[in-house]
Amino acid sequence: MSFLSAADAFRDANSGIGTYREIEYKVIAGITRELQTAIRQDDRLLLVKAIDANNRLWSRFQDDLLAAGNRLPQDLKISLLSLARFSLRHGSLVFDGVADADVLVDINLAIMKGLRGNLE
Repeated sequence: MSFLSAADAFRDANSGIGTYREIEYKVIAGITRELQTAIRQDDRLLLVKAIDANNRLWSRFQDDLLAAGNRLPQDLKISLLSLARFSLRHGSLVFDGVADADVLVDINLAIMKGLRGNLE
């Protein structure tokens, strides 16, 4: 089971152990660690798995941002949707071997920093 699947199962169990923002942070952190490990070890298979998890994460964020009940401010939604589209496109380029995965790590770390600011 991937980290993202485990996090989905955890959230769906509605265990009440943390806010959605905390869960989002933990999921992004886990996927970011997977990306960093794959990059550091120069392991193509690990990288493909990590990018797949990252793409699923950003697809999920995109769906949530477009949902009618999303209460984030409009300008933040637009910015995050732009990041989601970029991350998904860039992930495809990394799959194809024509781009570097470090950019995906940087994006995730920036999002984590923003979430952490709201968790403190």
